[in-house]
Amino acid sequence: MIPYQIIEKKSQGKSLSEAEISDFIKAYTDGTIPDYQMSALLMAIFIKGMDTEETLALTKTMLESGEQMDFSAASGFVADKHSTGGVGDKVSILLAPILAVLGIHVPMISGRGLGHSGGTLDKLESVPGFNVNLDSNTWYDLVLNQHVGLIGQTGNICPADKKIYSLRDVTATVRSIPLISASIMSKKIAEGIQGLVLDVKTGNGAFMQTLEDSRTLAKSLVAIGKGYGIKTTALITDMNQPLGYAIGNWFEMKESVLGLQGQGPADLMDVTYALGAEILRMAQPDLSQEAAIAMQEKTVSDGSAFEKLLKIVELQAGDPKVLEDLEAYPKAKFTKVITAPQSGYLAQIDTMALGFAGIQLGAGRRVVSDEINYSSGMYIHKKLGEKLEAGEEILTLYSNNEAALIEVADQMVSVFSYSDTSPEIPPLIVERIE
Repeated sequence: MIPYQIIEKKSQGKSLSEAEISDFIKAYTDGTIPDYQMSALLMAIFIKGMDTEETLALTKTMLESGEQMDFSAASGFVADKHSTGGVGDKVSILLAPILAVLGIHVPMISGRGLGHSGGTLDKLESVPGFNVNLDSNTWYDLVLNQHVGLIGQTGNICPADKKIYSLRDVTATVRSIPLISASIMSKKIAEGIQGLVLDVKTGNGAFMQTLEDSRTLAKSLVAIGKGYGIKTTALITDMNQPLGYAIGNWFEMKESVLGLQGQGPADLMDVTYALGAEILRMAQPDLSQEAAIAMQEKTVSDGSAFEKLLKIVELQAGDPKVLEDLEAYPKAKFTKVITAPQSGYLAQIDTMALGFAGIQLGAGRRVVSDEINYSSGMYIHKKLGEKLEAGEEILTLYSNNEAALIEVADQMVSVFSYSDTSPEIPPLIVERIE
């Protein structure tokens, strides 16, 4: 194999064979091919795309690069949820303990921030001590005995994807349907799950910004899942504004706790329950949508889901006390309030710009080696369609970097648009793909 020839072939829009894909990915994983050649191939795929056979070959290569879990000993249904990423999306942190309380085994492998989108692992690690790097045996025992384990990719699970994932984040090759599909599904198949629900975001804060692209991605993911014998559905959900109000790692962790304590934003809880209902109905086909939602609401109202989160934090070496006393968490040194320059209805939000602003504040990474500041982030105070008066607070920024705070504050003028009449609000759950 000559890497140059494969890169050249894909850059011309030609299909790669399974052997070419396999050989290239294996060589990159073992260090034979350097980052710059992998980056070149990723960009060629990003621009020229991949057909179905190529995407399946890429998924298979990533999957078979590591071990695959076997949860056949689990006492109940084994399932997971995955989101394609957005701004303020902290659903996994709420849904995993809810489902665990309801008897679902949730072997959740999550990722770090990718592009403008925050990562579940980074949010979990805002809890002091929380260990997302459990070995496979410890994680396996947690999933069997506690019904949930929240980890990142181990060195043994899809190592090819793990290495490529970090590279995609810093080479602007995130928004590619075949790359997203192979990355997500290789990890999910490796989990040994029976069911999977996918939250495919659409809108200006999503990687897939048009409904057509979101639908194409959803169908690609569902097809791969079903091809491997996994019960798979996808909900296409709106990302034309942040989900909930909190953006940034600790801020989103805090909002997740409030959600499990019955104080969560309506949009966040609605998406969480809708995704949870998909899994519960996979496990119990005769269960109605209404009953599935009611079951989840009960775990919140009786406190059992929050207790499960505290337990899993403790078992994964985190400090549960910070979740019981949310206001004791270290605060950012600098704060800036953004106000509406005029009266009117909030008509549009540049959601992706908010995601990138979070990175500037310190809540994400510019390069792979960057360290995150967990106290950096922001709160948005208004939702689309809400009425504001001139001078009313619309956003609060937090950072330990004063220069970055000032720079971001100056950018916020163009993030929000206003109108004299109430705008049409996109539906929260746009479509279901089965």
